Amino acid sequence: DLMDFEELREYMPGDEVRDIDWNVTYRMGRPFVKRFREERELALVLAMDISASSAFGSLRRTKREFAAEIAGTLAISASRSSDKVALLLFSDQVELFLPPRKGRRHILRLIREMLFFEPRRRGTNIPGALTFLNHVLPRRAIVFLLTDFLHSFGPHRPANGRDAVQEIGLTNARHDLVCVHLHDPRESLLPPAGLLTVEDAETGELLELDSSRAAVRERFAATNAERLAELDRTFRRAGVDTLRFSTAEPFAQSLQRFFETRRGRRRG
Repeated sequence: DLMDFEELREYMPGDEVRDIDWNVTYRMGRPFVKRFREERELALVLAMDISASSAFGSLRRTKREFAAEIAGTLAISASRSSDKVALLLFSDQVELFLPPRKGRRHILRLIREMLFFEPRRRGTNIPGALTFLNHVLPRRAIVFLLTDFLHSFGPHRPANGRDAVQEIGLTNARHDLVCVHLHDPRESLLPPAGLLTVEDAETGELLELDSSRAAVRERFAATNAERLAELDRTFRRAGVDTLRFSTAEPFAQSLQRFFETRRGRRRG
């Protein structure tokens, strides 16, 4: 039935043998498969970090609320173009997965879970979340990974032995991965507020800093600037699209610009 498929493409490992178009295969001398229309719909998958560090917010909102604003915006715009949307909430384990679906009620449920779901664990395990997605998503999707990347390249090595960088590269090869880095300005700059006890929300580790001393503030800023630069290098090496949003600034325009440049690249 010609109505059912839109184009032909070369056979790739993992394709269904029954989708092979034998006439074209015979003429071309190598296997081609019919590409069906429903396959053209890219599901949008929102993978959101809800570990303890996401509850931090030095301004009007926490990183989790900020992530929910961005992810909610993405979900609504995807549903407008009638794409399916999925949600993964993760800490150091998969907390909740809602498979790709359409419809207003589904989108409202996603947004409710983004905001109010109570995580059982405090830690973060990005490779674990991505490994899970690579197992449950049957076909290519666009995956937005929303996290502060504060604990991403730490001690977590999942059972398969791959670290966050390798898992990010692998997911990007299989799907279309966009890393959305959520950054609170207080993570880069200390205010001169005397003695501060800084707690790592996920490990509970306490660190005492004298923020009235310029040298301490400078070292804190330098360490964090280096962390961000290292993160950028990592993403560039992995060839992954990255967006960094500060909780202090509006995100809508940057998001729109990002999609425009991507569309331009696709055409080109």
